[in-house]
Amino acid sequence: MPTIHVVNRCEIQPSFRVQQAAGMFDLHLSSESNTEFSVELPPLDAPWHIGVIVGPSGSGKTTVARAAFADQFESAWTWPADRSLLDAFPADLPMVDICELLCSVGFSSPPSWLRPFSALSNGEQFRVNLARTLAERRELAVVDEFTSVVDRTVARIGSAAVAKTVRRRQQKFVAVTCHYDVLPWLQPDWILDMADGSLRYFAENSHDSVSLRRSFNFTQGRPEIQLRIQRAHSSAWKIFHRHHYLSASLHPAAQCFVGSVEDRPAAFVATLPFPHPIVPGWREHRCVCLPDFQGVGIGSAMSEYIASLFAATGKPYTSVSGHPAIIRHRARSKMWQMTRAPSRIAARQSLGNLQSTSSSRRMTASFRFIGPPNPADARGFGLRAVA
Repeated sequence: MPTIHVVNRCEIQPSFRVQQAAGMFDLHLSSESNTEFSVELPPLDAPWHIGVIVGPSGSGKTTVARAAFADQFESAWTWPADRSLLDAFPADLPMVDICELLCSVGFSSPPSWLRPFSALSNGEQFRVNLARTLAERRELAVVDEFTSVVDRTVARIGSAAVAKTVRRRQQKFVAVTCHYDVLPWLQPDWILDMADGSLRYFAENSHDSVSLRRSFNFTQGRPEIQLRIQRAHSSAWKIFHRHHYLSASLHPAAQCFVGSVEDRPAAFVATLPFPHPIVPGWREHRCVCLPDFQGVGIGSAMSEYIASLFAATGKPYTSVSGHPAIIRHRARSKMWQMTRAPSRIAARQSLGNLQSTSSSRRMTASFRFIGPPNPADARGFGLRAVA
C-alpha cells in the first residue's frame, strides 16, 4: 500500500490578540503551526472502483485527497452563466453520451437540461456536478465535500446512483465526505477513515471484503428503499409536471397514483383507457420521478407496479416513450415486450376526448406489459380484477 505523508505548515503572525488568546488558553506561541498526516491508500492499479475518504471536519480529508490525487482533484467546475448546462460538457462528448450520463446519475429531467446550472436546485446541481466530473475525469474522478450540500435522503439516493454508474462505466471514483451515512449506499471498495487514520480495503477474491462489509453493517447490496403507493387526485400532478420530458398537461380522465419515500412524494404515474376498436385496454399516460429520487429505479418500479394492477383487469397495458433511459430499461426488461422499435411515426388525430400527442418529430418506442398481473392489489385499488 502506498503511504501518503503530508505536512501542513501555516505561518502565525504575532499580534496583540494572538498573544491574548495564547495567554488565555495557555497555548505555546511559535512562528508557525504544523499539522501532519500519514496514511495508507490502495494503489491506483488495484482492482477497485469506489473509494471513500471519510471523517469529521478538520480531520485532514481534503488535504490527503489533494496530496494523493492532485491531477484528478476537482472541488468545483466553472459553468456558463447564460447558457444551458449541456454546453459545459466536453466538446468531444456526443450528445447521446451526455444524455446517458445525466440519466445514469439520476438527473433524468430533459426540460431542466436546457437551463443554466445556476437555475437548478441544490440536489440537481449535485447530480449535474457528478455527471460533469465523470465526463471530465474518465479514468479517476475525485469529489470533495461529497453530498455536503444536499439533504440526507438526496445524499443516499444520489450515492446509490453514482455507484451504479461508476461500476457500469468501469471508472474509479473517490468520494471525500464527512457523512458516514452514504457508505452503505456507495458500497465502497475501500474506506480511509481519517478519524483514526485506518484504511479498510479489500480486493477481488479477498476474504478482507467480508470483514469490511460487516464492519459497516453492509448488506449484500445497498439498503432497501420503501416506496408507498396510493391513489391521488389529479391536483398532485402540479408537484411533478415541470419534470416531465414532454407535456405539462394531464388528461382529465387520468387515474393518478403517487409513490412516496419517507413520506416525501417521489414518483407519479397516470393511466388512461385505450379505446382500441378491437382490443380495448389501458395505456400509461404520464410517468415522472422527481430529481431527488432519480437514478435508483424508483420510476421504473412504480411504472411496472401500476402496470401489474391494470393487467389484472384482463386488458392489455401499453406505453409509448421517447425517453432514452426508459427505452433502454424496457428493452432489457422481462416485464415489457417491445411492439415497435424506436422510430418516428406519423402524427395522429385525436380519438374522441383523448388527445394523442404527435411523435412525428422524435424517436419513440412502444411497449406492452407482459409481467405478472397483481389481482390482489388491483382489488385493493378498486380495479376489477379478472383473476
